[in-house]
Amino acid sequence: MCGTCGCGTVTVALEQRVLARNDDLAAVNREWLAERDVVAVNLMSSPGSGKTTLLERTIADLSGDPVVSVVEGDQETSRDADRIRAAGCRVVQLNTGAGCHLDAGMVAAALRDLAPPARSVVFVENVGNLVCPALFDLGERHRVVLTSVTEGEDKPLKYPHMFSAADVVVLNKTDLLPHLDFEVDTFVRNLAAVNPRATLLRLSATRGTGVDGWTALVRGWVS
Repeated sequence: MCGTCGCGTVTVALEQRVLARNDDLAAVNREWLAERDVVAVNLMSSPGSGKTTLLERTIADLSGDPVVSVVEGDQETSRDADRIRAAGCRVVQLNTGAGCHLDAGMVAAALRDLAPPARSVVFVENVGNLVCPALFDLGERHRVVLTSVTEGEDKPLKYPHMFSAADVVVLNKTDLLPHLDFEVDTFVRNLAAVNPRATLLRLSATRGTGVDGWTALVRGWVS
């Protein structure tokens, strides 16, 4: 805050510098990935929406066509990275501590550790929340927002920046619809209000229903 009037000028200037520095690093990541013909996907959601479960299913269903590797972001523990590794996929764990998102510098280091092969996909499983990750470009080619039917139809309206930045929105846990008061049509309208261009996929990562459309999309990204 400004020390004399409380106008917030210093805070805004600092945030602008942080984001500008991040964007510069993201551009370096994007060039590095393009040179190697690697597709990076920034996968974002609130906690518990099913990102790791979807990745486990994706790794199994793709069966190496294309090769998948994962940058796993969490505040603490390597629990999700352990699950990804057990699914048969190379993974690098990034712990942010008190941080609420991954940034381009963190991802740059992880990409070099992964050394993904040409014509492969790197999923960046971002730290779980629908606010901070939307602000930080990682150098990804695609932004995917995963949400679940347990979260309510109003999430696109409550978190418009996150949903408006996505080129794909995945509605997960559709197997639970018979047990919930969730109107899919209302969710579709709310998403269209903030991002009519987004591709919407409906699936159950646990049951596998609708996942074939998702894996076809992923394969198409590297074809």
